[in-house]
Amino acid sequence: MLVAARRIDTVAELALTVRLNSSAADARRGVIRLHPEVLTALGLREWDGITLVGARRTAAVAGRAPADTPAGTALLDDVTLSNAGLRENATVVVSPAAVLGARHISLSGSRQATQSIPAATLRQALLGKVVTVGDTVSLLPRDLGPDIPSSAASQALSRAFGIAWTSELLTVVATDPPGPVSVQPNSAVEWTAGAGAGNQPAAVRVNEQGGPDQPLLPSHLDTVSETDLPGAVPVTSTPATGVRVEELAGARQQATKLAEWLSLALDEPELLKALGAAPHLGVLITGPAGVGKATLARAVAAPRRVVELDGPSVGAAESGARLREVAAAVAATSGKGGVLLITDIDALLPEPAEPVATLILDQLRAAVAEPCVALLATTAHPAAVDPRLRAPDLCDRELALALPTAAIRKALLEQLLAKVPTGELRLDEVAARSPGFVVADLAALCREAALRAAARASREDSPEPRLEHEDLLGALEVIRPLSRSGTEELAIGSLGLDDVGDMAETKQALTEAVLWPLRHPDSFARLGIEPPRGVLLYGPPGCGKTFLVRALAGSGQLSVHTVKGAELMDKWVGSSERAVRELFQRARDSAPSLIFLDEVDALAPRRGQSSDSGVGDRVVAALLTELDGVEPLRDVVVLGATNRPELIDPALLRPGRLERLVFVPPPDAQAREAILRTAGRSVPLTDSVDLTRLAADLDGFSAADCAALLREAALAAMRRDVLAADVTADDIAAARRAVRPSLDPDQVEALRRYSEG
Repeated sequence: MLVAARRIDTVAELALTVRLNSSAADARRGVIRLHPEVLTALGLREWDGITLVGARRTAAVAGRAPADTPAGTALLDDVTLSNAGLRENATVVVSPAAVLGARHISLSGSRQATQSIPAATLRQALLGKVVTVGDTVSLLPRDLGPDIPSSAASQALSRAFGIAWTSELLTVVATDPPGPVSVQPNSAVEWTAGAGAGNQPAAVRVNEQGGPDQPLLPSHLDTVSETDLPGAVPVTSTPATGVRVEELAGARQQATKLAEWLSLALDEPELLKALGAAPHLGVLITGPAGVGKATLARAVAAPRRVVELDGPSVGAAESGARLREVAAAVAATSGKGGVLLITDIDALLPEPAEPVATLILDQLRAAVAEPCVALLATTAHPAAVDPRLRAPDLCDRELALALPTAAIRKALLEQLLAKVPTGELRLDEVAARSPGFVVADLAALCREAALRAAARASREDSPEPRLEHEDLLGALEVIRPLSRSGTEELAIGSLGLDDVGDMAETKQALTEAVLWPLRHPDSFARLGIEPPRGVLLYGPPGCGKTFLVRALAGSGQLSVHTVKGAELMDKWVGSSERAVRELFQRARDSAPSLIFLDEVDALAPRRGQSSDSGVGDRVVAALLTELDGVEPLRDVVVLGATNRPELIDPALLRPGRLERLVFVPPPDAQAREAILRTAGRSVPLTDSVDLTRLAADLDGFSAADCAALLREAALAAMRRDVLAADVTADDIAAARRAVRPSLDPDQVEALRRYSEG
């Protein structure tokens, strides 16, 4: 079992003071942190179950608290606090819990959660959590303790529910056996009957009124069954939610075009027939996940009858059931006319094709051939759809939705917060610091900010809670956009270009190439030029090339994708080229973005000189194609770094690719002084330390050497006195004898000659 299922013979109880656990790793994961002495007094091991008694009785998993936590304090996350009916500084009674493995658990949640998340994914997300009836639980995996796999659950939730899963809360309705239970790999976890779609989510939905059945934000929707549909498929009629076309910020042009197509095909078919054109209409709507493809289709089709088919739900069924559900949706449309909407059709008709795909395509072709019937399909992965769907008699038209720009993100935030009581918000700043966010990500951002505002109002007993600008900024540190949910983040801290000592020319060149296109796109358009696509930083090792990239990322105005050259190399044929394509696709999906290729000479060496069966040459070709190929590289800047520029393939350095060559020289005396002052901000130096004279004496030291010198001086101070409060000139002198310059004069001179042409 993932939580010890053992009965406690001698029950001990302790009264502890409650504190809110501010750790992001523990947030809403159902873990209570206790001092090691408390665990020992209760006879508990870490990750055992524990009972909490406040205004109500609940259970959680016991974890070890940080060493500086007082013995009489219990650290609880906000959800566990709510389950126990407590506020911060209240008293909670804790005791060991007799936790059994759950045979069956029923939960309720929002309409979108119950319709999107299958039981297997739900069980995976709750694995290892201890729950009781009436508890609120989050979908965030426990992610702590032994034998708790979490990455697969997070990825499955992102695919099924989008980024909104991180702030979704569920309610435990029933457990078998009763009492505190632990979710196990063999537990039956399901949605309770009557909660949304129940145990069998509706795959087909009909909107008789014509209104969209889902707004821009996920919401709880009530549904009514409809009976006149063939087949054993649950079909529901959903009321309109009021999302109008004019509210679709950033998609007005696409909405106008789609409305025109629907009007011609459904309202004026005689006009098309008179001109010798078939009146059928099939449109494939593409765009990044969460950008609002289905919302666009529902809003534009609002005045008409809409039959909706959920691609992932149908695609997960057996072949026979899948075909029956498609046939039922087609029959519902063909009989009365209107619009057949299939969301995420790549799950229903994937590439490579399955045997049942031919029969499904025949059903869709028959539906489109009916008079006054239009087919709308959405997908976030157009390359993964069966190519036969794009046949002239099916989806002969394609409509693409792009990522929202900063101005559109601001407009979306204004809509999302229109009815929320707020303080003074600077939405321009929030929009600029959320690159790659789509509307689903912004909705999750607002929910996270609301949780922070609610927690603050609860602590302060505020009668009028308000969402403040700091709540949004704090949420930005937690919410990751869907486009980056499967990638590692660059650890940047609070760095900025101002933290980079000296390097004025280098910082100016990077500002022009990377930040200007984001801050002043109108200037580039006014002058009729395209911003540079790539920059190559080259210089001796240790002179701050990678540090510059971290400082650029610290601006918060672009998403950063980092990769070392050798990481893209794979022994399997075609894998390295695919890794290059996927890297650039992730960057396009999270634009505006920066791709940082560290040690780019290992990724793009001169072609024709390798002995690796041509793998290196093919990778270089793939990289050149992505940089300057048929598909435009909009709002993506590529930044390479190397200390061996002469080894890079010359084709990579021509205009349109890594066209800006920026030499990062070793620091001179003035630059070394600036670096020492920047690196020494947190080092308590005494007045006896003369940084100007020290910098003049460090000829041949790189930026990394200067930082290492101060680090060694601090260690020398600790050797002198482990309780030392400052670093003296003698400590600097001792460090000077231990740290040697790492720059090779010959290499520096060769790089300088390369920079001079």
